[in-house]
Amino acid sequence: MHIQLLAVGKLKERYLTDGIAEYIKRLGPYAKLQMVEVPDERAPETMSPAEEQQVKGKEGERLLAQLRSDTFVVALALDGQALSSEQLAQQLDQLAIYGRSQVAFVIGGSLGLSSEVLARADMRLSFGRMTLPHQLMRLVLVEQIYRACKINRGENYHK
Repeated sequence: MHIQLLAVGKLKERYLTDGIAEYIKRLGPYAKLQMVEVPDERAPETMSPAEEQQVKGKEGERLLAQLRSDTFVVALALDGQALSSEQLAQQLDQLAIYGRSQVAFVIGGSLGLSSEVLARADMRLSFGRMTLPHQLMRLVLVEQIYRACKINRGENYHK
């Protein structure tokens, strides 16, 4: 399986980049994971709703430009479906069984994802009702993808 993690903004915190690198290394035997960062749109601290939509729209265009037409797109969104680790594993397994080997998980910037990206998504995924920093979400997501691969192979992983 080829998994793409698309995210808005450059990850700068070393503890997060180190953690993500560790899980990408662990994923090697199970899947190929590519992390793609698109530039975030510079924006003032306070914006009108129209300005927020414009920022999300520009970031969304950059995200959509990275997606292949045959990619199964999972948008991370607060209004998405909350899955257990086992359910995520089952979803990835089903995609592989049905020949959907190109999967992209998309994480928006601080304002979230544009309506165009959400419309392109085949699935919306939520990690709960709490808001997490989008940089930290990358690490949590990569860990859960690794956990899903271990579950699908019937291998032990800490609980």
